[in-house]
Amino acid sequence: MAEGRVYNFSAGPSAMPLEVLEEVQREMVNYKGCGMSVMEMSHRSKEFMAIAAEAEKNLRDIFGVPSDYKVLMMQGGATLQFSSIPLNMLGSKTKADYLVTGQWGEKAHKECNKYGTGQLACNTKGTKFTTIPQKSEWKLDPEAAYVHYCANETVNGVEFSYTPDVDTVPLVADMSSNFCSKPIEVSKHAFIYAGIQKNLGPAGMSVGFLRPDFADGSKELKICPTYCSFKTTGDNGSMYNTPACFTMYVMGEYLKYTKKLGGLAYWAEQSDKKSGLLYGAIDGSNGFYNCPVEKTARSRMNVPFTINGGDEALEKKFLDEAKKHKLYTLAGHRSVGGCRASLYNGLPLEGVAKLTDFMKSFMDENRK
Repeated sequence: MAEGRVYNFSAGPSAMPLEVLEEVQREMVNYKGCGMSVMEMSHRSKEFMAIAAEAEKNLRDIFGVPSDYKVLMMQGGATLQFSSIPLNMLGSKTKADYLVTGQWGEKAHKECNKYGTGQLACNTKGTKFTTIPQKSEWKLDPEAAYVHYCANETVNGVEFSYTPDVDTVPLVADMSSNFCSKPIEVSKHAFIYAGIQKNLGPAGMSVGFLRPDFADGSKELKICPTYCSFKTTGDNGSMYNTPACFTMYVMGEYLKYTKKLGGLAYWAEQSDKKSGLLYGAIDGSNGFYNCPVEKTARSRMNVPFTINGGDEALEKKFLDEAKKHKLYTLAGHRSVGGCRASLYNGLPLEGVAKLTDFMKSFMDENRK
């Protein structure tokens, strides 16, 4: 741990590996001897074009993206894609299925209804988004333009541990909060998108992997803004206008670091260790700490928990005292309360060990 830094459990923007930050710091003022910072250079310069090309190559290598898929780097985060997806993928079918297992899937579904009909193939709001139903309970429409799911729900702490089987209907995934945390089956999806500010860089950009039959504009609605067009973005190498240059550059450094460590298998191993340690502390507390999510649907990335049955005064005390141990940003999302620890790639295993040690001592001191 570098001097003065804390263990940051923020849900996004989130902790980044110190090695990546230090490399960016080294190159901040004069990038590789070119006399200027990346944030100052033209996005059309040979230096920046090389940065963008290397970032795309590393995305393809690390994630195993098929050669005929487009790699899109888009501004607006994943939230803009809630609109862009129906605008580019509904085509003449006018309807799409949504597996809603948390707040982000719910928002994506709501946005689809502005441009067509978003059908609820499942909706777990009745269980306060704490489960993922079996496929036998889904209501899938074989005539839907696509099926959308959120692979990991940041607010609610629910994660798909598998790729949903939706037969021949194109599958779309919001992977924002577990992207780059484990290997993924890109070819089973028509479109994967992810805001990178959790596991792969700073805020300001989303990455997309797009199957070629959705990259030619044939299913694009006439009202689709040019800036939201997958075809326009793909045809222009994600540079129809000035991209989020510095964000793209930092992502590129994060990708290089990921390769150096051994790729997605390394992050998957770390994620399993970190989440296992924290869930072990929660489950071993005899009810003092409680995670509301069904065990089969628990997220490795975002772990929500309550203290002593949802004792708000005790939770506030926990958050205040945690800071004395350099454990920061542990408050639950404003819509659900309680506590939440986000265990992204940039948060080291030692940080989770410090948290679980603190949780045990806090429990010993405050259990009645």
